[in-house]
Formats: sequence, C-alpha cells, structure tokens
Amino acid sequence: MKQSTTPRTRRGRGPARRVGRTLALVLPVVLVLSGTLAVTRVNWSGSPSSSVLAASEAMAADASTRASSRAPQDVLRDRLLWELQEKNPGVALTDLQQAVNGRPSLAKHCVAIARALGRAAVRIYGPSRAQSYARPVCDTSFASGVAAQHG
Repeated sequence: MKQSTTPRTRRGRGPARRVGRTLALVLPVVLVLSGTLAVTRVNWSGSPSSSVLAASEAMAADASTRASSRAPQDVLRDRLLWELQEKNPGVALTDLQQAVNGRPSLAKHCVAIARALGRAAVRIYGPSRAQSYARPVCDTSFASGVAAQHG
C-alpha cells in the first residue's frame, strides 16, 4: 500500500471557521444592545406606562423627522425642483423617470414627487404652459399636480 504524497489540510480552516469567528464577534454585541433596549423599555418611574410610551413615541418621531429630512426621496425631489426652475419641467420629469428606473426603491415616492413638480410648474410657468410638459411619468401624477394647483 502506497502513502499519498499530497499534503493534507487541517480541519477547521474553511468557511465554517470564518462563520464561527463572525458569530463570536457579533453575537455579544447583539445581546448587549438587545438587553439595553429591553431595559430602556421598562417603566422604572412607577407612573402609568402610557406616559413612557408617549415619551418614547415623541422621541422616535423627532428622530425620524431628523432622519427623513435628508432621505433619498427628499434629496431627489429637491434636485428635481431645482432642475424645473433652472431648465424646464420636461428635464425634471425625464430625470425622475431615470431615477426611479435606476433605483426602484424610489418608485413608492414617485407619485408625490411628480405632483410636487406639477404644482411648482404651475407657480413658475402658469397652468397652460405647465400642462404642456405633462407626460406619463408615475401614472400622470405631474398632470394631476398641475390640475390640483390650478383648480
């Protein structure tokens, strides 16, 4: 019987070891954070829990207001409103369609952005000229924004 001359690799040096190391680093952090969050949810004051809930909701609303002030849809809307003023609504609508095609997560905000563009176009160009730029971006929301601002 002949011995194999190929070198043998030691066990435990593959992907399982990397996964184990990752879990060893991440798991304590997750446990500490979840414990911290659980402690903050406990009503330590002895007052009714509704006041604690109301306070936490107020803090969450304040945090979400600050976080959403520069959300991607807000940045896109601001950029498109600038383009509408500096160039024309057609350019802004084309860029809106390209942005939604390139980043599908913006699709749920497309209608609101297109309506805002329509209202701004009426203020800048007047109702008839603003309507001439309408095209089927986001289910004709631009046109409905023009109509809402004019009517």
